Amino acid sequence: MTTDLFDAAAMYDEDYLHFFASGADAPTHGPVVGTAYPGRSAAADLVWQLLDLEPGMTVLDLACGHGVLANALAARGCRVTGLDSSAVFLERARAGAAAMAVDVEYVCGDMRDLPWSSRFDRVVNWTTAFGYFEDPTNRAVLAEIARVLRSGGRLAMDLDNLTKFLMSYTPSRITATRDNGDMLVDRHHLDPLTGRFEVVRTVVRDGRARRLAFVKRLFAFPELRDWCTAAGFIDVTGYGEDGRPLSIDHNRMVVIADLP
Repeated sequence: MTTDLFDAAAMYDEDYLHFFASGADAPTHGPVVGTAYPGRSAAADLVWQLLDLEPGMTVLDLACGHGVLANALAARGCRVTGLDSSAVFLERARAGAAAMAVDVEYVCGDMRDLPWSSRFDRVVNWTTAFGYFEDPTNRAVLAEIARVLRSGGRLAMDLDNLTKFLMSYTPSRITATRDNGDMLVDRHHLDPLTGRFEVVRTVVRDGRARRLAFVKRLFAFPELRDWCTAAGFIDVTGYGEDGRPLSIDHNRMVVIADLP
């Protein structure tokens, strides 16, 4: 296991859910790029379309967070497994599944070491949930995804659209506020030598403040296409949040990659 670039447990905790799990108006990391998936079903609709899903298919939601997408796909008839490293997120995901009366297998684990082989018809990795390690490890994660997919399987990854992201770049931002004075304040640094977006975040909640840091890798489509190809995928294509071919105007980059 490689050394983490930041403390994920400190990042993905109850404070994160307080600000980011509040519905369609939840903020985004980094520059303001608009609401990519308005409404509760937009992301699930797009995933269903681009992954060519059918009821009964086995789906892994890799880095499933608090389970919104996994539960939605299960409600449409897929057999869904959600994996995340955050026990806090998984607790929320299981509660959501129970409230919706859907059956999802939630697993606490690490995407660098997946406990399956050739099990899933589809893998979904959504909401910029890839690129949080050193580059060799990020590439190894793609190989892990290929390993747990069945022959003919398909991957969908939802990431920042680099061109739109860079046009909207700011050195700092009040990322979120609440009526009671709670807020997130982020200071940004973009390292062109590593392609990493580095953030120092101040969390103000209930009159107390704390700082944390996180890092994510930014990708242009040709680079990630080549990484997917090296991991064994074929027919790697890119789309925007509306399901159309990726353009400079899209907020999101959805990468679809097939296994032979």
